[in-house]
Amino acid sequence: MIDKRIGSPAEAVADVFDGATVLIGGFGEAGSPIELIHALIDQGAEDLTVISNNCGSGEVGLAALLKARRVTKVICSFPRTANSTVFPELYRAGFTKLELVPQGTLAERIRAGGAGIPAFYTPTAVGTPLSEGKERRDFDGRECVMEHGIVADFALIKARIADTHGNLVYNKTARNFTPLMAMAGRVTIVQAGEIVAPGGLDPEAVITPGIFVDRVALVPNPAHESNLVAAGVSYP
Repeated sequence: MIDKRIGSPAEAVADVFDGATVLIGGFGEAGSPIELIHALIDQGAEDLTVISNNCGSGEVGLAALLKARRVTKVICSFPRTANSTVFPELYRAGFTKLELVPQGTLAERIRAGGAGIPAFYTPTAVGTPLSEGKERRDFDGRECVMEHGIVADFALIKARIADTHGNLVYNKTARNFTPLMAMAGRVTIVQAGEIVAPGGLDPEAVITPGIFVDRVALVPNPAHESNLVAAGVSYP
């Protein structure tokens, strides 16, 4: 088996290229891979398309990546939340485009992409502006629209514990989209609070098998987005 450990978040994201599509885990603060995102800011890749549940808070993590003007398109379900100030300004200025996707549809698009399913039909969004321009079909008298699966160049996710083979377990709701994103990223990069030797994880507790993971960086004391926002931190 391959040892998936890599020296640092900076090394883990070193090959993210301009124009890349990047899945970023997190449900609000829960599961947001802040150290990987900050390393990506330092790395300098631009013209990125980011797929995430939301657009971050304050001026740290995903919001900081947006503020650095590295993201030209966002695919998400909640572009604006209570502490979201960066994305609305970039959107109104026309710098960052938005593809709004209902949350369940977003999760299924990512799952489908990771499972090799190119598209599927759903009744969600029928009769709304979100269905405009999409193929439609009737199933048993119910109109549905076609949605495409999502496969990204990179996936940045956060785990509570990983082993050196890349098997992952998560911290409660920090699990959110991350198992799906791990499957849908061509290169899946993980920051883990702890890395253990093979056999150090209960196989029955493993959520993401190591076959879906390419790199694991140790981040033993990850930052908490809410604490950074409350302290008025702005990255970099």
